[in-house]
Amino acid sequence: QVKLVESGGGSVQAGGSLRLSCVASENAVSRECMGWFRQLPGKEEREGVAIMTPDGVRAAYGDAVKGRFTISQDHAESTLYLQMNTLKPEDTAMYYCAAGRCTPSPLQPDTYAYWGQGTQVTVSS
Repeated sequence: QVKLVESGGGSVQAGGSLRLSCVASENAVSRECMGWFRQLPGKEEREGVAIMTPDGVRAAYGDAVKGRFTISQDHAESTLYLQMNTLKPEDTAMYYCAAGRCTPSPLQPDTYAYWGQGTQVTVSS
């Protein structure tokens, strides 16, 4: 059973930056596709933000965050990161870390078996 613990959320003004961290048990960072999803206020579905393969070679980003967010991983620390720059009010959401098998549709949440508890990001204008 993989456990994922996120941190790094908070409140920031538009244009600011935050870095989210996700510590994964069972060496999941080295074995699973891992990434970040978010649930916007009032929405039920989770939106794919960024995903990375376990070898760190390939990454995929949601259209809304391309060029602003960067996903990275540290195998030694078993940690996944999400650097978020030029934040916008529409980035306000609960951000979740997820781990699961790699698929041809990496930004779809359905294939991820393991989820963290989430960390809130609030961006004010």
